[in-house]
Amino acid sequence: MCVTGSSTVLPLQKVFFFFFFFSETEFSLLSPRLECNDSLTMAQVEKRGGLLRKSSASKKPLKEKVVLMYDEIFMTEDPSKCSPRFWEELFLMKVNLEYLEGKLESLDGEELMKIKDNINCLFQHCIQALGEEHPIRVVNALQTLCALIRGVHQKNKSTSGFDIINMLMGFDKAELCMKNLMESLDSLLCAEGSESLKSLCLKLLLCLVTVTDNISQNTILEYVMINSIFEAILQILSHPPSRREHGYDAVVLLALLVNYRKYESVNPYIVKLSIVDDEATLNGMGLVIAQALSEYNRQYKDKEEEHQSGFFSALTNMVGSMFIADAHEKISVQTNEAILLALYEAVHLNRNFITVLAQSHPEMGLVTTPVSPAPATPVTPLGTTPPSSDVISSVELPLDADVQTSNLLITFLKYSSIVMQDTKDEHRLHSGKLCLIILTCIAEDQYANAFLHDDNMNFRVNLHRMPMRHRKKAADKNLPCRPLVCAVLDLMVEFIVTHMMKEFPMDLYIRCIQVVHKLLCYQKKCRVRLHYTWRELWSVLRLSTNAGQWKEAASKVTHALVNIRAIINHFNPKIESYAAVNHISQLSEEQVLEVVRANYDTLTLKLQDGLDQYERYSEQHKEAAFFKELVRSISTNVRRNLAFHTLSQEVLLKEFSTIS
Repeated sequence: MCVTGSSTVLPLQKVFFFFFFFSETEFSLLSPRLECNDSLTMAQVEKRGGLLRKSSASKKPLKEKVVLMYDEIFMTEDPSKCSPRFWEELFLMKVNLEYLEGKLESLDGEELMKIKDNINCLFQHCIQALGEEHPIRVVNALQTLCALIRGVHQKNKSTSGFDIINMLMGFDKAELCMKNLMESLDSLLCAEGSESLKSLCLKLLLCLVTVTDNISQNTILEYVMINSIFEAILQILSHPPSRREHGYDAVVLLALLVNYRKYESVNPYIVKLSIVDDEATLNGMGLVIAQALSEYNRQYKDKEEEHQSGFFSALTNMVGSMFIADAHEKISVQTNEAILLALYEAVHLNRNFITVLAQSHPEMGLVTTPVSPAPATPVTPLGTTPPSSDVISSVELPLDADVQTSNLLITFLKYSSIVMQDTKDEHRLHSGKLCLIILTCIAEDQYANAFLHDDNMNFRVNLHRMPMRHRKKAADKNLPCRPLVCAVLDLMVEFIVTHMMKEFPMDLYIRCIQVVHKLLCYQKKCRVRLHYTWRELWSVLRLSTNAGQWKEAASKVTHALVNIRAIINHFNPKIESYAAVNHISQLSEEQVLEVVRANYDTLTLKLQDGLDQYERYSEQHKEAAFFKELVRSISTNVRRNLAFHTLSQEVLLKEFSTIS
């Protein structure tokens, strides 16, 4: 389709834009100027007021056609009475989100109730438009639904969920409306059609879920529970092209839906997630999570290197390391609790997901494929913007013998080592606590322990260590290849020895000790002898012998280690005597074992029951308050960072280049 006049040919997009943007009268007024100059752009539109700028002082400003139609909806009369094609034309107009939401927010409760029938009618026609063949109508309907849902909720936050349902749909039609809406969204997400439509569907669902701070008070979600889109989410995660485009939003959406009234009623998303056993789906979920965590690790490393090579590094070399703590604050990167919550739910609910933790892939960030540069986007704390496409592409390449292999667990441990360095910030405290809860679940799992302690699965895990005056940063090349359990223990020890502060993080300390305890219980049960340097962990002894505020507590801990001291005191003299008698300077392992066997009967130990027993992790009874607050924070941030303008009309017109 094109318009010809003399030698001028207008692109499809501009014809489409002008034809539906103005009323017939406005189009005839502007057509002479159009023939002379077609440079009128969206920059000339005042979005909030829905006005076109004045062309001269003598002329009145012109309103957008869609704004005129919105104004008709906000009158008490049915807009389709005088214009039978009103609803059909509305969804051909480019949506003005700001104007529609602003208009809803500007009305008081009484004024809003007067136009309830028109709002109900708009909501219902939006749902009907989702079934249209032409994607432009579907896109505009999706964006209009987003504006309606957000605008009505923002109008009166104290309004109960049932009142919101009545305002949007009406009580008598709510069940059918939501059934049709969810079925349409499910069909769009599962179809092989436009990726832009799928993206908008997911953003609409995220809008619907996060429209209230406390998602469990969002009664509309009852209909999302009844009309499940769980299978559609799994299909996105199992299909590589869809996963690359929409995996992040899909995983965040699933994590939020799982947390809807999880302690009060049966949540079908929890039940379904717990029994997923499809390998492609679980691996897809793991890849999305790994990509997001790896992107965070990469950003932190880049900032760290930037500071080390810049002016600040030169300054600290001159004046000493007194500002090390300040430097650490400066290189902090915003945490991502949304993706961490998704990892927790997968590990906690689905035992099959544990296998995904050990799935090997190339070290993310080392292997990349050339991609076209993407426009810069602002970094947000808990946004729904997925990691860059080069990271997404890199993890699905075949393994390279020259590249250090990694897995989701290693990426997670690196992430944890960063966020656990500083727990003063609220988001980092939540992230650190959630990391330890995830590690607790892993340390309790039999299969996870099997691959953690497997001598045939050795990795170099470069954990980030907090800058301290008394130690230097270890070089990456000096890292040994060890079973993954050593990296977990390193992380726990690192936190324990680097967080001796006035506001003692006792809760996090206890969690670290519990993780270590559970790993030791597995080693005792399965008779695993781990080659690990325990000295840093079992060093409380020096505190018990020095006069200080921790002497009494250290003495209690030292007393609890009575059996360890008894073993050392009993066998050391025997070993030294054996070496002296046989004139051996250094005994082999077999010779030491011979001494132990010969003198074991004379060893006296204090009987202590239950040391290899522990209380298993329980979310509902002990962690419910934490997760409610965490989900509230995530919901607020996801809502704040939802970007519906990322799919501009120009982009959509290029994708849908034909008008049927």
